[in-house]
Order: sequence, then structure tokens, then C-alpha cells
Amino acid sequence: MCNLYRMEDKDWVNKWALDAESFINLMPAYQMNPDQMGPIVRNTPDGRRQLVHARWGLPSPFFVQQKAAEDRAVKLRAKGQAVDMDELLRMEPDRGLTNVRKLNLPHWKRWLGVEHRCLVPVTSFAEPDPASQEPGGRVPNAWFARDESKQLMFFAGIHVPQWQSVRKVKDGLTTDDLYGFLTTDPNEVVQPIHEKAMPVLLLTKEDTDIWLNAPWEEAQHLARPAPNDAITITSREAYGSSVVTTAGEPTEPSFL
Repeated sequence: MCNLYRMEDKDWVNKWALDAESFINLMPAYQMNPDQMGPIVRNTPDGRRQLVHARWGLPSPFFVQQKAAEDRAVKLRAKGQAVDMDELLRMEPDRGLTNVRKLNLPHWKRWLGVEHRCLVPVTSFAEPDPASQEPGGRVPNAWFARDESKQLMFFAGIHVPQWQSVRKVKDGLTTDDLYGFLTTDPNEVVQPIHEKAMPVLLLTKEDTDIWLNAPWEEAQHLARPAPNDAITITSREAYGSSVVTTAGEPTEPSFL
């Protein structure tokens, strides 16, 4: 899974002729950790494209939240406290799911239409590289990009607007525009570093148009590993080595 990526192209909207109505001021560069705000291009119900900031981490399935709330209820009852399960479930913290893999789950199927698809701009993404573990146990990240110049590409994203949940206990219920992106089997470049998955990459204008506009029967074929010659490892560095970062704190990674 991918839980750290960068976007360092300063003129990506114009280069890709995305023709998106902008509601944000873009930073020169981003390094994205889960639960932070990052730029996405999304469709609107009336067929326009919008460039907005959204919060990285899609809603967790109901059964995940229910299990967490039930576990919390057991602990509260053991302390002699009364439990309102409906309220407990409503207020159960949800850190969000950064990546989407199992597209056949009903939880994801409701958000696979064009109105919920988005483009997540990226110039490089990271996976921890255990083979390069440093003295003291630190595991550097391997950074993947199209080439050394870090040409722009996109993750195939999903967004959920105006979702109410508890992301952090101290903040209580908040309403957020959320996003995440698809993962698939790793190609031969990623597999030695992360054998389980890699992000679904959109590498051409045609790919981005299909993802944003095509029926799901066509768009789902993009959920495949990138060609082996499409990306390369550009660097290895310790977690946290950064370009400009957005505000927020890293959270534990998750996917489903």
C-alpha cells in the first residue's frame, strides 16, 4: 500500500489541460501523509471538473466501525458504565482508509461511479524498504517515480464529499471531503520492495479521461499494475525527509 507520496510539479493543471474550476491555492510542492489535506481533481454532479483540497482517508466500512465500538462497549461495561450503542457507534473514531483494493466490496461499489472518481496528482510515491534497514532499526523509504525528472502522473482516486465522522477524538464530529486511491498488484519494480500492492497509476491523458468519464465497465480495466518500464526507483531516504509539507499528523496506514 502507499501511505506517503509527493507532488512537486508546479504547473500540472495547465500541462495536462485539465480545465478544472479551482477552489484552492496550490502550494509549490506537497508531501502527503494520511489524514492530511491534498489536491484532487473531481467531477461534479453537473459535469464540471473541480480542483479542490480533500482529506486523505476514505470512510471505513460499517463492520469495522461496529467491531471497534463493540470492543469499546465491553471495556466500558466492565467499568460499570452504561452504554448507548447508537451514540458509541456514531462517535467511534475512524482514521480512514488510504487505499482501496477490494473493489467488489459493497462498501466501495457505491462510490465507483464517475461522480465519485477523482485524479490525485503525484510525482513520486514511497514504500518502506526493509532490505535497506539502517543501524538502529530505521527503515528507509524507496521512492518511485516515472524517471529522475519526476514527471507528473496520477493515482486513480475516489472521493466522498461532506462525510461526517470522528477523525480525531479531540475534534469530535467533523464534516470533510475525503479521498483515497486504488491499489493493485505490484509490478516488477515495486514487488521487491512491497510485494502486496502498488497504486493504480494513470500515465496518459487518455487514462485520466477514461477514469473521470467512462462507465465503470471500461474504467475498471485501468486497475492494473503499471508497465515495468513506466516507473523507477529514484532514491532511498529516511521517513520524513521532506519537501514542503501540508499541515497534519501521520496516522497509522490502513487499506481494504
